[in-house]
Amino acid sequence: NISEKASREKILTLESMNPQVKAVEYAVRGPIVLKAGEIEKELRKGIKKPFTEVIKANIGDAHAMGQRPITFLRQVVALCTYPNLLDSPSFPEDAKKRARRILQGCGGNSLGSYTASQGINCIREDVASYIERRDGGVPADPDNIYLTTGASDGISAILKILISGGGKSRTGVMIPIPQYPLYSAAISELDAIQVNYYLDEENCWGLDVNELRRALNEAKAYCNPKVLCIINPGNPTGQVQSRKCIEDVIHFAWEEKLFLLADEVYQDNVYSEGCQFHSFKKILYEMGPEYYNNVELASFHSTSKGYMGECGYRGGYMEVINLHPEIKGQLVKLLSVRLCPPVSGQAAMDIVVNPPVPGEESYAQFIKEKESVLNNLAQKAKLTEDMFNKIPGVHCNPLQGAMYAFPRIFIPPKAIEEAKVHKMAPDMFYCMKLLEETGICVVPGSGFGQREGTHHFRITILPPVEKLKILLEKVKDFHIKFLEKYA
Repeated sequence: NISEKASREKILTLESMNPQVKAVEYAVRGPIVLKAGEIEKELRKGIKKPFTEVIKANIGDAHAMGQRPITFLRQVVALCTYPNLLDSPSFPEDAKKRARRILQGCGGNSLGSYTASQGINCIREDVASYIERRDGGVPADPDNIYLTTGASDGISAILKILISGGGKSRTGVMIPIPQYPLYSAAISELDAIQVNYYLDEENCWGLDVNELRRALNEAKAYCNPKVLCIINPGNPTGQVQSRKCIEDVIHFAWEEKLFLLADEVYQDNVYSEGCQFHSFKKILYEMGPEYYNNVELASFHSTSKGYMGECGYRGGYMEVINLHPEIKGQLVKLLSVRLCPPVSGQAAMDIVVNPPVPGEESYAQFIKEKESVLNNLAQKAKLTEDMFNKIPGVHCNPLQGAMYAFPRIFIPPKAIEEAKVHKMAPDMFYCMKLLEETGICVVPGSGFGQREGTHHFRITILPPVEKLKILLEKVKDFHIKFLEKYA
C-alpha cells in the first residue's frame, strides 16, 4: 500500500529554495502585520482585547483608510470598463471623450486586450505632455515613457537590467537610509550589493553630498557602485529636497558616473511652507547640455499616492532618459516578457496626467476633490508632527511631504534588554507591544534602516482627522506607560 510508505521528501525546502528570495525582507507587510491579522481574527471570534479594532497605520493605502476616490477618475475607468455606459446621460461629456480616446488605443476597443509592452501609445503621449507642463516646458518624448504596474514594477525592471558582475565588480546600489523596503528587497532578490547612505535626521532628513561620497568611497572596496536611488519626497521620512540639494546630487552622479533613479511618487504630496517639488528631470535640464545629454536618469510616478490614492489599480510610469539605444531594445524586451501592465491601471494613470482642465464640465468638482484631499493631508501632517513632539521621549521632524511620520523614540535600556531576550530589534519589540495593547499597527524603523543606536517607527497620516487624533492620543498614553514600565 503506497499511502503507508513514508511520504517522499519535498523538492522545494528552505534549504533548496532560491537563497536570494529567502534573503528578501519587506517590513511594511512583515511580522507585525501578520500579528495584526491574528489579532483581527481573535476580535472577530469575540476574544476580549483592550480595544475594539485594529488600525492598520502600516501602509500608505489611502482608500483603505477611508479616503474617497476622485469621481472623474472612476467615471473614466468605469466607461472604459463598460463602454455601454458611453450612451448614458449620467456621465459627463469630458469623461466620455477621454474614455473613447483610451478605448481607441486598445485592440478591439476593449480594456480586455493586451497593449504594447511599453503601454498604450496615447497614454504615453499624455504622460509626456504632463511632464512638459509640470517641468515648465522641458521636452519629454513619449518613446522614453514606459507604463508600469505601479512604480514598484518599473523600479524592479530598471534594477534588473543594471545589475551585473561578480565579486568585487558586483553592482552596488546606493540607497537612502531610512529607505522604502522595496529597494532592499529588490537588491536582495537580484543578489546585488546594498550601499547605504544616511539621511541627516538632525537636519530634517537632509541629503548631504559628503555622505554620498563617504558611502561611495567605502563601497568601492567591495563592489562596483553604479546606481544611486533618491526618494523625493521621502518615504518613510517625508522630507522634500531643495533645488540646491538636487543640483548637488546630479553633479555628484555626473562626476562619479552613476545611473540615477528618482522615485517621485509623492510629487503631489508637499505640505510645508517654503517647500516645493522639483523633478530631477527639470533640474537636470536646467543644469545645461553637458549634464542633460549625459546623465542617465529613470524617474517614477504612480496612481497609488498623490491625491488619487488608487493603490489597487497598480498604475504607474517611468521616464528613462539618455539610455544607450541598444539598451532601450533590451529594456523593451524585458518588459515584453510580462506582456503589458494592467490596462485599467494604464487608464487610471491617464487621468492623473490628463485631468479635467478649466472650461471642461468636470473641472470644478475635480479641483474641489483634489484640493480637499491635499489640504486635509497637510492638516494631518501638521497635527501629527505637533502631537508627537508633545510626547516625552519622542521627536518628530516636520512632515514636509509624502504621507508618513517617522518619529524617533527613546527606548529605555531595560526594554532593550527585554527585546534581546525575545530576539527582537528594540523598535520591533516596541511596535509589537503597541499593537497588542492598543490595536495600532505601525512599522518599526529597523524595517527601513536607521542609524545605529536610534529607534523609530513609521506611521501613516491617512486616517480621517478625528480618528488620527484618537490614534495619536493612544500612542502617547502607550509611550508614557512604556517609559514608566521600563524606567
